[in-house]
Amino acid sequence: MYKKLRKMALFHQGLTKQYPFGRGKDTSKKTLEHLGYVQIDTLAVVERAHHHTLWSRIPNYQSNNLNQLVRERSAFEYWSHAASYLPMRDYRFSLPKMLSIKRGESRHYKNIDNKHLTYIYDRIRIDGPQQARNFESNSDKNGKWWDWKPSKRALEKLFMQGDLMVTERKGMEKVYDLTDRVLPDNIDLSEPSPLEFAEYLLNTSVRANGFTSLKQLTHLRPGIPLRKNIFSVLQQKIQEGIITEINIDNQAAIYASSESLDSKTTIKPENLKFLSPFDNAIIHRERVEQLFNFYFRLECYLPADKRRFGYFCLPILYGELLVGRIDCKAHRKTGVLEIIHLHLEKTIKDIDHFLFHFAKTAYDFAKFNQCHSLELKTMTPQKLQNVFQRELSNYIQAQND
Repeated sequence: MYKKLRKMALFHQGLTKQYPFGRGKDTSKKTLEHLGYVQIDTLAVVERAHHHTLWSRIPNYQSNNLNQLVRERSAFEYWSHAASYLPMRDYRFSLPKMLSIKRGESRHYKNIDNKHLTYIYDRIRIDGPQQARNFESNSDKNGKWWDWKPSKRALEKLFMQGDLMVTERKGMEKVYDLTDRVLPDNIDLSEPSPLEFAEYLLNTSVRANGFTSLKQLTHLRPGIPLRKNIFSVLQQKIQEGIITEINIDNQAAIYASSESLDSKTTIKPENLKFLSPFDNAIIHRERVEQLFNFYFRLECYLPADKRRFGYFCLPILYGELLVGRIDCKAHRKTGVLEIIHLHLEKTIKDIDHFLFHFAKTAYDFAKFNQCHSLELKTMTPQKLQNVFQRELSNYIQAQND
């Protein structure tokens, strides 16, 4: 059953075909709407996670595509389980969190003086879109109440409670404007009922993954009422035959799309991708262990002597399995993608086939990171390093011929 679920998950995540969501100019929008969100991350060891996640599903993806979606008002930034890009069509499902913060129910935004909120809001209302840096105090001695730290917290609260939106990014710096000036005219602003919100979470997860669990649906969303509402929606969809409950080895129940369970998924052996550590397909680490028998944790937050695999490792998807990880760094000034360590963990029967397609993916990944060459430092098992270099040279030569 895990093999079936693994294939379902990869298919629903758009990781089994070259162009799972088409090729047109609306592909980024379609991909975001299908996945439900793309997590934002500021780390830039390689191309940032939100771009990397989309590139893994859109071969011709460009890093300005997300900004374009925001400018077109097809996407917006807000909080999912983390800071994310979300489809604009789902805006109303962020309203419960926004209104909760506005009512003062979040401990993270306590003790923010209303005069800071008023100052920030009026400044943007009068002067137009602003970056956070525009509110920095020019002097540490001027004693003004709108110095940087309280202003930054006020700016964040206005954003989180829905009064401000990010209208674009300049690099990674957000540009804020009034929500009333950013939202499309036809957007639904009715707050969803608790049952509607529960159904939204379920539908989004099943659409993006093929199946889900109560733990995944309530991840970072505490509260007994939400669990009860999700369970109620689940029972209704089970009765309707839309969802099938699966129990495996006394584990927590899995809720799968009945339609997907009845279909077959074929994954080509040459399917090879480097996944961002924040990719939607692997963000639930326990689920990754369950489906792929692959232990993965991001190690950049650990002290150097505690790391097993490297600072910013990318899991390697080959066929339907996670077979290893690649720790790399993009040196954009010199145009070199440095592979600090390629670590293979699974037994690979046709190693020449794997290394050829690995070389192809690595070369494409280098170009995506504005690099034109690759440099491999170490490889485990080390005996394969010369074979890899040969396959890489063969691939590059074939591209130049």
